Amino acid sequence: MTQFIFSSENPSQQFIRISVQFSVSGDTTDLQLPSWRPGRYELANFSKNVRNFKVFGADNKPLKFEKHTKDRWSVDTKGEKEINVEYLFYANVINAGSTYLGTEQLYVNPVNCCVFTEEAYNQPVKFQLEIPESWEVAGSMKKIKDGYEVESFDELFDTPFIASSQLQHEEYESNGTKFHVWFNGEVKPDWERLLKDFQAFTDSQIAKFAEFPVKEYHFLNQILPYRAYHGVEHQKSTVISLGPSYEVFGKLYKELLGVSSHELYHTWNVKAIRPIEMYPYDFTKENYSKLGYICEGVTTYQGDLFLLKSGVFNEEQYFDELKGQLQKHFDNNGRFNYSVAESSFDTWLDGYVAGVPGRKVSIYVEGCLLAFVTDVRLRRATTNKYGLDEVMKRLYFNYALKGKGVSELDYQHVIEEVGGESFQNFFDDYINGCKPYESILVDALDYLGLELEHEPSDSYSEGRLGMKVSPAGKYFRLMGMYPGGPAEIAGLSIGDEIMAVNNYACDGELDKWLNYFDNDVKKVTVNREGAIMDFTFPEVNRNFYMKYAVKKMENPNGLQKNAFEAWKK
Repeated sequence: MTQFIFSSENPSQQFIRISVQFSVSGDTTDLQLPSWRPGRYELANFSKNVRNFKVFGADNKPLKFEKHTKDRWSVDTKGEKEINVEYLFYANVINAGSTYLGTEQLYVNPVNCCVFTEEAYNQPVKFQLEIPESWEVAGSMKKIKDGYEVESFDELFDTPFIASSQLQHEEYESNGTKFHVWFNGEVKPDWERLLKDFQAFTDSQIAKFAEFPVKEYHFLNQILPYRAYHGVEHQKSTVISLGPSYEVFGKLYKELLGVSSHELYHTWNVKAIRPIEMYPYDFTKENYSKLGYICEGVTTYQGDLFLLKSGVFNEEQYFDELKGQLQKHFDNNGRFNYSVAESSFDTWLDGYVAGVPGRKVSIYVEGCLLAFVTDVRLRRATTNKYGLDEVMKRLYFNYALKGKGVSELDYQHVIEEVGGESFQNFFDDYINGCKPYESILVDALDYLGLELEHEPSDSYSEGRLGMKVSPAGKYFRLMGMYPGGPAEIAGLSIGDEIMAVNNYACDGELDKWLNYFDNDVKKVTVNREGAIMDFTFPEVNRNFYMKYAVKKMENPNGLQKNAFEAWKK
């Protein structure tokens, strides 16, 4: 059995002291730190936080080792049966996927900071925490007499924990599973409200799948005093970071519900129903997959929809979430250039940032909208008997529970099996192609008695000049341009800092100056990498960036009413 010790000594320095004991049998043993973490499908560089890496054999004898890659060390273990590895891990960042040490807590995502060997990977792992006696510990690991235990490194890497002096805890039960809700940090939970809402969306999700994959689940909420929003899924838990503290049960409560429902749905989708390329996980390299639109897109769609199905969200609140996805879709010109499947594959290349202008799309946004269209199309094909819920349920029972990963062909096959019709063109045109979504979105909304509304952006720079800007002090940085719009035709470039309109300094009021010169020729002065340049916008009699919304039709017919009611059950 592998044994770890995590020490929280000298928390102000934020170095966690980690020691681990491995059994070894070969002349050489490779020690590997994970190259990525589940929930973030991009290469990481956790080893940059490692200091004072040492390896010892019998009688505390130092062993020779050599680093071969950014996160793999090869140790000379000839004649050794056991080795001890010691190192410091710098833990100064706190989010839903990080590791952090402070005066009030030790928060560990083991996948960030625990080395493993191929020989020990599938064996039980035990760990101890050297922490103040007054601290509580939250996490899904098994408590044993002198520490904690998990079945393997695969489980260890999926088991974050928080040891803290500030933990608050309540629990509820659904379908035989106990759900623990933990809050760490400065926060005043409204437990009655929260437990009622969590119970509702949990019951609703489990009812659609017929069972929950695990017998115990933990919501680990890291509440921060500053703005934060992040969630990471695990098989038996989720970590959610949210802030500022004073808004968590105010303006941010809707966000808390949304991310919690989303992460809970991941227990089935991604942690159980997993892309075949990630079955099993290989933590030594990229696990390329095109199925991000299932992993994150379907989860985004279902996470929000279950808040409506369970009555936690009303229709207006749900439409507001759907409107947000539509807005992001139509604002991203990458939809004309790169499919959602290609964009999923490339998360390993450039992560979750926007990247090169107009190059790619979001697997969350595009995947969510395609999941919505798939759901409605299935309901139409089966006269509202089945939808996407049935597809995910079959993937869970026929693949996940049988120890099989899911391919794109598997997903398509199950959709066609449920719907009784071909989806080949849908996969070719929209999932693996760049065909515009407008027609399929309008058609899906119409089936439910809903309408897609759009009107010109009330921002002059967006609606009339086709440019997205972001405040940069008293000036504005150009962040995006509508293809063929006035800003692009005028010759502006992404990153330009707009300083003045018709020789008048913007001084934090770009749109007001543009409106003021509405009927005049408009010239902007920009700073482009230190060079001051002037550009004149051409006169174009049309609008560009639009604002989108979803609303119910005033007079839907009977079929539309029935479809809508069936969809939200």
